[in-house]
Amino acid sequence: MPAARVSSAVMTHPVRRAQAEELAARLGLGGLALDPAPDADPSALRTALVAWERVAEGATHQFMIQDDVAAPDDMLDLVAHCADRFPGDALAFYTNWHARNGAAARLAALAGAGWVRAVPEEFTPTLAISLPVAEAEAFRRFAERSGQRHDDEVMAAFLRQGGRRSALLAVPTVTEHTGTSSINGHASQGVRLAVCPTAVDDARPLLYEGWVLEELEWLPYMRYGEGFIRLPGQDATPAARSHYTWREALPGTGLLTEGAIQRLVRERRPADAAAAVADLFGADFADELWIHCLLLGRQAQDAFRRHAPEGAGRGGTPAAERLRAAAVSTVGPAGLPPERRPEVGQAHTELLSAYAWSAVNAGTVLLERTRADRR
Repeated sequence: MPAARVSSAVMTHPVRRAQAEELAARLGLGGLALDPAPDADPSALRTALVAWERVAEGATHQFMIQDDVAAPDDMLDLVAHCADRFPGDALAFYTNWHARNGAAARLAALAGAGWVRAVPEEFTPTLAISLPVAEAEAFRRFAERSGQRHDDEVMAAFLRQGGRRSALLAVPTVTEHTGTSSINGHASQGVRLAVCPTAVDDARPLLYEGWVLEELEWLPYMRYGEGFIRLPGQDATPAARSHYTWREALPGTGLLTEGAIQRLVRERRPADAAAAVADLFGADFADELWIHCLLLGRQAQDAFRRHAPEGAGRGGTPAAERLRAAAVSTVGPAGLPPERRPEVGQAHTELLSAYAWSAVNAGTVLLERTRADRR
């Protein structure tokens, strides 16, 4: 029995009330947090303020979930156990597959971690998130002064101030975003799904006991069909939210050259799979995806070697291997422009996954070569 006492609310709008009531009843949640001004301009923050205020007497943590999220029936029990383990942290139980934080969670999955620290400059995913009750109240006071309408942006700003740390992201994702509609104006982002979809029985051991990846060094990510790199310390610069293509950012890594990357493309990229991906989604996308996954594999291996506790494994158990497979299965669809994502069927997913794995596995070779060059 967890010591944490978690109260909860479903953040919703009257047009989705029935959906929210079903979710609350199935998960045994505390009730609905309805938009107090449903006819006004859309504002997720306006409704979030209601959700963070609905703290039950005696609760130690507040859990807020949005109405368009699927979650396991025992979600509250899982949240309570995680709150026991990390009593002072904001805990995010959903991360989008196409965000910088999605790339961080995917990297952490490949490295064998159970949690990863969110990048502080990006929005904090708030589809399913818990806070200690004192922090929930502090956030509410902070957010009431904001002119923003996006609660995820305001949450990130809150966690950047007052000596706080960014949220911990659950690497295995037991929640899922449903549909593509958006009351708050995010429909243009297209299909938005979990980065590492995982069955709850597989997720629990990693969430309760898995190690935490706190340091990301440089982070490869994709957006709209192109590969980018988040540089070390970028959040502390005026260009915190700038996007640097992998070619632009390579000098900032202090390690890699385009020549070394292109050499591995020639040596290790499977020609048949590259041609098939190019035929479906264009040669540029085929190039960018493979190079992104090459960098991702390199950084995941490096993160494991640098930060995993002694005796930790990157995989080996069936659950860990399923998590790694889930992480790689989403990298291709997530990397596409939003308008192309609906084209991806099961056969395309399998092709993209196999293609991505060829690059992720080659990342170990890239790491060994760069380590040898430094010696």
